[in-house]
Amino acid sequence: MFRVIVIAFFGLLLYSSCKIYSLTGASTGDAKTAEVPYFQNRALNVQPSLSRELTEKLKDRILSQTNLKLVNEGGDTKFEGEVSRYEVTPAAITGENLAAKNRLTIEIKVKFTNSTDSQFDYETSFSRFEDFDSNASLDAVENDLIDKIADALVEDVFNKAFVNW
Repeated sequence: MFRVIVIAFFGLLLYSSCKIYSLTGASTGDAKTAEVPYFQNRALNVQPSLSRELTEKLKDRILSQTNLKLVNEGGDTKFEGEVSRYEVTPAAITGENLAAKNRLTIEIKVKFTNSTDSQFDYETSFSRFEDFDSNASLDAVENDLIDKIADALVEDVFNKAFVNW
C-alpha cells in the first residue's frame, strides 16, 4: 500500500510541476500565448465554411492540449495559414473508364513562428484527402469529408509545432 501511495505522489508531483510538456507530448517551451489569425481561402475552388472550420479547430486543439492562452496579437507562437487547394478528382477508375471513387483533397500552407525559440519555426504545406463513392454527390458527403480532413490537417500542423515529429 505504501508503495502505491509513493508512486501516486511522485506521479502527481511530476505531472503538476511539469509546465513544458502535456500528457499529449506537446512541448510549448517558454511560450505562454498563441495567435491564430483566420486562415484565408486562396484555393481555386472555395468552400465557404472551410477557412473558419480550420481556424477554429486549430484554436480548439491548442486550448485543449497545451497550456497556451489564445491572443489576437503578439502571441509567443503564431500560426499563419491559408487554404491553397480544394479539389475533387477521380481516385479509382472502373473498366468502363468511369470513376468508381472520387477524392477530395485539401491543402493548406502554414507558417509557424515561435518567438521564444526560433528553432521550431517552420513554413510548409500540408495536404490530406478522403475518398468517396462516385455515386454520392459531393454536396451529400462534403461536410463529413471536410470535418475528417480538417481534423487530420490540424493534427499535422499541431504536431509539427509542438510535438516536433
